[in-house]
Amino acid sequence: MTPTLNAVRPLRIGPHTLDAPVVLAPMAGITNTAFRRLCREYGAGLYVSEMITSRALVERNATTMRLIRHHESETPRSIQLYGVDPATVEAAVRILVDEDHADHIDLNFGCPVPKVTRKGGGAALPWKLDLFRDIVTRAARAAEHIPLTVKMRKGIDSDHLTYLDAGKAAEDAGVAAVALHARTAAEFYSGTADWDAIATLKQAVTSVPVLGNGDIWSADDAVRMMATTQCDGVVVGRGCLGRPWLFGDLARALGTPGTAPAPVDATLGFVAAAFRRHAELLIEFFDDEDRGCRDIRKHVAWYFKGYPVGGELRAQLATVSSLAEIDDLLSTLDWSAPYPGAPAEGQRGRQGTPKRPALPENWLDTRSLPESASAELAEAELDHSGG
Repeated sequence: MTPTLNAVRPLRIGPHTLDAPVVLAPMAGITNTAFRRLCREYGAGLYVSEMITSRALVERNATTMRLIRHHESETPRSIQLYGVDPATVEAAVRILVDEDHADHIDLNFGCPVPKVTRKGGGAALPWKLDLFRDIVTRAARAAEHIPLTVKMRKGIDSDHLTYLDAGKAAEDAGVAAVALHARTAAEFYSGTADWDAIATLKQAVTSVPVLGNGDIWSADDAVRMMATTQCDGVVVGRGCLGRPWLFGDLARALGTPGTAPAPVDATLGFVAAAFRRHAELLIEFFDDEDRGCRDIRKHVAWYFKGYPVGGELRAQLATVSSLAEIDDLLSTLDWSAPYPGAPAEGQRGRQGTPKRPALPENWLDTRSLPESASAELAEAELDHSGG
């Protein structure tokens, strides 16, 4: 039986009160303006941009400057930054604030990708606690009236956990909330998220909201996480791939009474219409029909998971180049086919297997950053943004 919450608890992130305590997790190549708008049409919460590299923002990379733009319907505007150098992160935050690009800024310390951790970035960085503290403190100061939050993982591996020290350091630095993906970098996206760690962090960080992330595939999962960990809200990533209406389910389960949208009947026709709407928004975002259709291709398997859509048709949808082609293919489906239940549920997106994290030489020897490591760490500051 799914535990029940004692009461609805509105989530406040700085001056922003959310109708539902739900945050869309940044996903490279996924959470662009088109996908954020689509999720917002179905539900309520805070919808965060793809990860933006602070160095690319400071250098005003053209792709990055496009990615930080929001549609006029998006409010509050939320941007996630990634960086390893305190001065560069601070400068990037000042650009977002001074030029009015965001109403909320999140810092990413959870990336487990080897090319990032190998240089000491992402989920590897909080091991160097002084560096982590410096980045967050300077960023929070630069953010001024804009709430700044932090998203992180449990640590590098089970022997090198960082989340409690990092959570308390972020709280002391003045962040508006802390989010924990309850896996280590070594676990990548495999296995089961350790919700007990979320509960432990909630007991340690008491003055700002603590958000939980990991294995939320349904509204019931979100209710169970909040009830068992007492966290203040949930961060949803892979669970909404091909299911943007999950945010409506979450709003009904967790949101302020009277604000949630009506339940949906996820027939094959409903899913096909959502897929088509997503493609339409991507074309608008890229201002290019071919580019938008190429981007929707990767979503085919997620949208139609468990539905009676044959392999040949799936393959054709994965090669579309125009809305007209999408319409022709979708018209061949049985739109009255009902929601298939369990086959459409559960995990989606990348998972992988546990692996030894790639780290700089002697990274684990000390929690302080030697001066000799600064140059190598700078290489973890990619000059382009996610997506």
